[in-house]
Amino acid sequence: MILWQFSNERLLDFSVPANHDRMTNALALVEEELGRYYPLIIAGKHMETEGRVTSFNPCVHKQAVGYVAQADKAHAELAMDEAWRAFETWRKVPAEGRVATVLRLSAIMRERKSVLAAWLVFEVGKNWVEADADVAEAIDFCEYYAREMIRYEGVNRVYPHPAEQNTQRYMPLGVGVIISPWNFPLAILTGMTTAAVVSGNTVIIKPANTAGVIASKLMELVEEAGFPPGVINYLPSSGRTIGDYLVQHPRTRFINFTGSKGVGLKINEEAAKCRPGQMWIKRVVAEMGGKDCIVVDETADLDEAAIGIVKSAFGYQGQKCSACSRAIIVDSVYDEVLEKVCKLTSELTVGEARINCDVNAVIDDKAYDRILDYIEIGHKEGRIAQGGDSDSSLGYYIEPTVIEGVSPCARVAQEEIFGPVLAFIRANSYDHAVEIANCTEYGLTASVYSKDRMRLETAKDNVHVGNLYLNRHCTGALVGVHPFGGFNMSGTCSKAGGPDYLLFFMQAKAISEAM
Repeated sequence: MILWQFSNERLLDFSVPANHDRMTNALALVEEELGRYYPLIIAGKHMETEGRVTSFNPCVHKQAVGYVAQADKAHAELAMDEAWRAFETWRKVPAEGRVATVLRLSAIMRERKSVLAAWLVFEVGKNWVEADADVAEAIDFCEYYAREMIRYEGVNRVYPHPAEQNTQRYMPLGVGVIISPWNFPLAILTGMTTAAVVSGNTVIIKPANTAGVIASKLMELVEEAGFPPGVINYLPSSGRTIGDYLVQHPRTRFINFTGSKGVGLKINEEAAKCRPGQMWIKRVVAEMGGKDCIVVDETADLDEAAIGIVKSAFGYQGQKCSACSRAIIVDSVYDEVLEKVCKLTSELTVGEARINCDVNAVIDDKAYDRILDYIEIGHKEGRIAQGGDSDSSLGYYIEPTVIEGVSPCARVAQEEIFGPVLAFIRANSYDHAVEIANCTEYGLTASVYSKDRMRLETAKDNVHVGNLYLNRHCTGALVGVHPFGGFNMSGTCSKAGGPDYLLFFMQAKAISEAM
């Protein structure tokens, strides 16, 4: 199979009337479908359950987006049986067949792009730009991993031997568990899933309950694309009920997880234990968040730096693992950068995602309360220079907040907040700023704004993160362009959307035949 070279899905410009009208129509269409029930899907069979969870619109928290079935351990056992049964057939499908199915999925996504984005607006509070980017990234993952699978199918990295015929081939692992987050509920779920299945594995997906509806919408597209029953099974439930059970299950071959550090460490610990009947060491792929920063020195373009800080800190309410939560500014330009950032922040509109405001509601009441607790902590650890107000009467709204004069060791400078809160930290020098950048347990993303070429070059070695950006914002990684994953407590540095990612879902077999 020969495929055209990969290129990223184009993002929509909503100032173009046709794009604006298309999104408006999609929102109206989706609003008519709110409040439906979404069952489990195991081996292609839709199963209703007594337990269900309501997925609410965070911007209008009384509005039910949908009612999502909740699996129990019996469902999990059935899904495991069916996934292994499907694996015996799916693993034998030639790579070209698996690739073609994934590409059909991406084609359907592209056709339904506006409607999928509209679901993201309602269920997880993404404005139009963020929702469109989420869907585009999902399409990119399908297209990129399909091409990567064709590349690996043809790889034979062994040297010839005069007396033998030697080859190495890549084989799928088996049945995996996909535990996906709510903040990129279509893109990350799609990427985690398609990487595994295009490699020949079968999976059980357990999405976050706050994003169960969009996961069900993905399953509708999976069925339409022609994936055989049992290859992808949809099992929403709580982490304690089903997540723990599947992670500990002796027949689980791998776990692909994106979420918090605490849950990721627990998964890694539990997966390392060998249970009775287990025949392998479970493989864990984990992306666990960050405490990301932007460093600005005295040579930088301060206007560009301020724009990058605000974009990175408050895009999607700071609910990105790559979001800038620390601005580390060299002393001589600290006050000027702070003033510019506060001015830009004050100009951001706060309101409903549906009407495309800049900053929307945070995901739910638990996040709302946690973020407000951190703002109160920040009030004691520094000075609130901008924002800080909140309102939960309609939705879970928190003003984008800048806390200045923060110590590098303060809680708001060390702990992942996952909300629209930015700590401003003063550095004595550029070298001191780099030292501060590295003084957390995380290592996911960072940016350095400087016009000093030597500093930019040394940053490549000295800023210890998985994704380093120079003179640009620290969010918005593109599939195939910016392989994404971090160091230390940010995860296993698995590099989603990169040329090594599929190897996490395959094992190599060397075959030698005497001549």
